[in-house]
Amino acid sequence: MDGWALGVALLGICTTGPIITESSAPVFALAAWRCLLGAAFIAIFLMGRQWRSLREISRSGWSATLLAGALLALHFALWIPSLRFTTVASSTALVATQPVWAALMAMIRGQKVPSRMLAGIIIAILGAAVLAGSDFAFTSPRALFGDALALAGAIAAAAYVTAGQHARVSVPTLPYSMLAYASASIWLFIVCGVTGTQTLGYSSVQWQSIILLTLCGQVIGHTLINKSLRTISATVASTAILFEMPGSTIIAAAWIHQQPPVQVWPALALVLVGLAVVVRSQTRAA
Repeated sequence: MDGWALGVALLGICTTGPIITESSAPVFALAAWRCLLGAAFIAIFLMGRQWRSLREISRSGWSATLLAGALLALHFALWIPSLRFTTVASSTALVATQPVWAALMAMIRGQKVPSRMLAGIIIAILGAAVLAGSDFAFTSPRALFGDALALAGAIAAAAYVTAGQHARVSVPTLPYSMLAYASASIWLFIVCGVTGTQTLGYSSVQWQSIILLTLCGQVIGHTLINKSLRTISATVASTAILFEMPGSTIIAAAWIHQQPPVQVWPALALVLVGLAVVVRSQTRAA
């Protein structure tokens, strides 16, 4: 069994929010370097036969993959800055609503959504609304802006996954991941140029946070999740990933001494319950 891989992957993912919050590196540069280094890591595994598979990708496959990369860049450009305005707990909870928006996009495309999934969508959206209201009432308007960025990042992530599903019909996993990450990094470095964000000349501490974010989020998190799927069902893996929200909150409290107001905990619980219903309904339908 690969339960250990899923556990380590979840721990790696849970550290990304606190790492970003604690880092002094510019947010857009954090996103750009994370994607570029992630693409470079995957490229190592593409040596040999799989590297040649890049020439076999169709024009539509290239288009869908590059579109997915642009949407991934949009996701990071929205979500990572949100952690500078709101708490790790609120940002992680709201960006985790990605399955909700993916399900709604499926509905728009004419796919049938089970009533149980629809109930989960309503619960999660209600929780997100209560969370935003609680942040505004008990924290600050600045936190509300961060919540809006995280929610927009979740919608962009859902669009990224949707585009990726089309690309994955004809593009193998590793080439798709490398190209999507590389494409995202190009867009994010363009954003850095337009906004005047410094991309080089960081201190050793700032580079350490960039490398740590890449290792925890990309290398350990995503790689070990894929490994765990060899012997663990997608239902179990998807449900386990939901613990990123409480896990990130606990790590943020212990590491950077950041605790969300007590008043937001009921909203966090609503979001978690709604997401659990949506994820389990999705995997059951699949």
